[in-house]
Amino acid sequence: MDTTMYKNLGVCDEVLRFCGGVLEELAPRFKKIDETAEYNQLKVISAMQKHRVNAACFAATTGYGYDDAGRDNLERVYASVFNTEAALVRPQITCGTHALAIALSANLRPGDTLLSPVGKPYDTLEEVIGIRESRCSLKEYGVNYKQVDLLPDGGFDYDGIKAAIDDTVKLVTIQRSKGYQTRPTLSVERIGELISFIKSVKPDIVCMVDNCYGEFVEKIEPSDLGADMIVGSLIKNPGGGLAPIGGYICGTKECVENCAYRLSAPGLGQEVGANLGIMPAFYQGLFMAPTVVSGALKGAVFAGLCYEKLGFKCVPNGTEERFDIIQAVELGSKERMIAFCRGIQAAAPVDSYVTPEPWPMPGYDSDVIMAAGAFVQGSSIELSADGPIKEPFAVYFQGGLTWYHAKLGIMMSLQKLYEQKLIQLTIDN
Repeated sequence: MDTTMYKNLGVCDEVLRFCGGVLEELAPRFKKIDETAEYNQLKVISAMQKHRVNAACFAATTGYGYDDAGRDNLERVYASVFNTEAALVRPQITCGTHALAIALSANLRPGDTLLSPVGKPYDTLEEVIGIRESRCSLKEYGVNYKQVDLLPDGGFDYDGIKAAIDDTVKLVTIQRSKGYQTRPTLSVERIGELISFIKSVKPDIVCMVDNCYGEFVEKIEPSDLGADMIVGSLIKNPGGGLAPIGGYICGTKECVENCAYRLSAPGLGQEVGANLGIMPAFYQGLFMAPTVVSGALKGAVFAGLCYEKLGFKCVPNGTEERFDIIQAVELGSKERMIAFCRGIQAAAPVDSYVTPEPWPMPGYDSDVIMAAGAFVQGSSIELSADGPIKEPFAVYFQGGLTWYHAKLGIMMSLQKLYEQKLIQLTIDN
């Protein structure tokens, strides 16, 4: 490998030698990631061909957006890709949390109970649900909430889940990724087993999966194994780094129709919502997504093995199978977290000169540090790292539109830690 450009970007010989040793071990892992990407790429192409995607699908619409053929066809493509009856894919969905809030509020009514059988949901959902008090939360509208924590080994507490399911439990929310926790991410197979158990207890429960960060990581999705709704953001995996905004909800016809009425207005549903000229980015982003996700996965694997060899706890560890694009690294100190994030920022094509600092970000209960030099603000499929400044001082690394950018980001994170004498670069084979 020619290291000239890495050195020009500030990576020293010690970091290059350390990373070179790690990369030698990863060829078999990378081959498997490429095989999954190829399968998912063909799945996306098949869906686009089935629904006869053509240049007319890329036309801009404004105002009400009536008869938006490109928008409606994109939703058929998404339904085919994710093997569901229907889909809602809109730029009017502002983020993943918004998509989840729509899905929950559209399918729950006053007196219903929402159950999380996988412990505490992601921080920003706490206010949506009302775990932390917030105006217009589900709690304010009379929706109750129950939670069953995972067992100490990360397994499902089936007895606790069965006991929690009563006549009022209408919807179960299952978070696929780890969020700001250091629990394992759930595989699609495990999610399918959980859904099967829940429906054996009460068949009419709606099972919703927060699919953020997991799309195209495996060859199957939760909707292939019984999920009634899967929900995510287009500035994460399925937007392929090209979607400038948006979210999706795929699922049963009834659930998706409810979501459409909640997004727009009762009586209007999916009939309104202009695309404002961003259909090419939505279609092409979905087309690119399997390849982009594979690059992000390679970066996560590389990061996990690098930091595990340096003695840090990594979730997943350097050899475990991957079920999302996020790599958690418990760095043990605020100083290491800041140095790590500054390294990721220094590798960015955008705002590389900016210095990340912890700050009180809305929706979180502690200061959060974020590094992201992104073309799309907040795009988690682009190279980024973030985490709450609290024990166990875990940083969450994800994304990378290309493997080579993710690789540079990890090298720069190591460089910043090495320069401040916060790590020693040795490989223990």
